[in-house]
Parts: sequence; C-alpha cells; structure tokens
Amino acid sequence: MPCTNSMRTHWQTLALSCLIAITGDPAAAQKTLTPRPFVLVLGIAQDGGFPQAGCRRRCCQAAIRTTSKRRMVTSLAIVDPLSHQRWLIDCTPHFPDQLRLLDTAAPPSANQPLLDGIFLTHAHVGHYTGLVNLGREVMGTQNIAVHAMPRMAGFLSTQGPWSLLVKLNNIQIKPLQAGQVIRLGKRIQLTPILVPHRDEFSETVGFLINGPERSVVFIPDIDKWEHWNRRIEQLIVTADRAYLDGTFFDGQELPNRDITKVPHPFIIESIQRFAALADTQRSKVHFIHLNHTNPALAPESPAAKAIRHAGMYVAEQGTRYSL
Repeated sequence: MPCTNSMRTHWQTLALSCLIAITGDPAAAQKTLTPRPFVLVLGIAQDGGFPQAGCRRRCCQAAIRTTSKRRMVTSLAIVDPLSHQRWLIDCTPHFPDQLRLLDTAAPPSANQPLLDGIFLTHAHVGHYTGLVNLGREVMGTQNIAVHAMPRMAGFLSTQGPWSLLVKLNNIQIKPLQAGQVIRLGKRIQLTPILVPHRDEFSETVGFLINGPERSVVFIPDIDKWEHWNRRIEQLIVTADRAYLDGTFFDGQELPNRDITKVPHPFIIESIQRFAALADTQRSKVHFIHLNHTNPALAPESPAAKAIRHAGMYVAEQGTRYSL
C-alpha cells in the first residue's frame, strides 16, 4: 500500500508526541524530526572524467571494462529536503547522469523548478560545459539561475554557444562577488572564496557552505596551497568537512607533459602539509577532482591506503553529508 500524505502526517505526529514524552522538550523533539539540508557528491573526477577519452594507459583499463569503477566529473549538489530546493555547484559534461543521481537521492517536487540555481567555480571545461543541456536543442529550460563571478558572467554572456542560452532565457546570469554571502532558502548560506588558478577566461572560486549545524568547504581547483593569500588549514579547522583539490597524487603522473603547466597541490604535498593538524581535523579532508592518472582512484591502491593512513580520505561519489 503506498504511503499517502495523510498517513505520513499521522506517523510524523505520532513520532513527535513520543519524542516529546521522552525528552520533555518540544523544541528539541521537533528539531530531531526536521530533515537537515545536505550536500551530495555527484562526481569526484577531474574535468575529463574516469575513464578519460582516448586513454589507452593502464590507469583507465579497469574503468573501461567495469562500469562500477567509472567516476563522473566533480560536482556537488546542495539539497534542502524541507523546502525541496536543490542547487548545483558546477555543471559538468556528466550533467545528464548527475541530474538523474540527484533525482534519485532527492526527488524534485512537482511545484518546484528543475534546479533552484547553479553556481560555477570557473571556466575550465569540466565545470560549466554541461550548461549546453539547458539549451533549446535539449531541455529548453526557462531562466535557470546561473551564479557566476564577473569575468565568468561576461564569458557566458558574450561567447557562443553560451551567449545563446542567455539570449533565449534558458539561463539567467546572477552575479557573484568574492566574500559576499548568498542565502539559499531559509537554512543555507553560500560564500564564494577566490583562489589562484589558471584564469584564462574567468576567475576561480571555491565555496563555503553553511547549514543549520555544519559547514563544508569546497575547493576543487587551486594552483598550490602556498600560492594562496589564505591558509587552507584555517578553513579546515573552521569547517566540518573539506572537499579539496586532489587532482594529482604526485608529480609522476604525466610523463609526456610538463606538469608545471597544470599546477595543483599534489596529494602527497597536502598529506605532508596537513600532518601537523590534529587527527580530528585531518579526518575532515576528502580529496576530490582526481585526474584519471591518479592511482588513488583505486580504493585498494597503495596511494589510497597512504591517504587513509594519514587520516584523510578520497571523496566517494553518491555520498551525502548533512549540514
């Protein structure tokens, strides 16, 4: 028998009455039963995904053969189940599959828009090119809010095919400013954090996400921690969860390319840098945005074990973290 709204209300009322009887605190009981907002990891791979197009190296062979080993491009969803609002951070080439993953974890309400907004970190291909799905050739959306920093907004507004999305009102550009708090509904706040990166077409930002009880820092791309005018350790300590750039495990992954042209903090550098933090602080760190060459993509690899031994983790696609 399907659970109707009246049945659900009846059981919620009964549960609330029981909790009040146990705790003697109506406010605490109501808080216990109120579903908390959460972030949902929609992907953990670098811009090319895993496996990456054209890769014939050993790193991608298992993922080519076995679907369960594949990983989508890094993206984070923010969900408030109480208001049924849903936001994305970055719109990747895997947007169709990631939207289905989001729909499974947090089904959309019939009275709500497809998404309540998309927040973009920067103009590298893995972070915004999924917007093509919003155009008339595919979904033909109307006025989906796309939040972007000034250079990113200018890029989308003036460069085709993105400018057509703006012209046809498939998307509506909303300005972001570094350090300026954005309210997402009644229970969540989002703050863009400017970071140094290869800014050919736009600035690059990470985001600080604050919920009713917990906070998350999300920095999928940065050149090097030491190039920043902030200390990443301070953000780790003040946040409850940190999804951080783990593109490369070390400097040996691109033998035919100059890895200095694509600077990122190597995971081995982050492990060494964060070693001075307390165990409780290091356990907040979850590496994300892993390149297809990164051996830590294999959970039983020596690289993945070294991360866990250091008290940190590789982010897992499909997991949620309550705010």
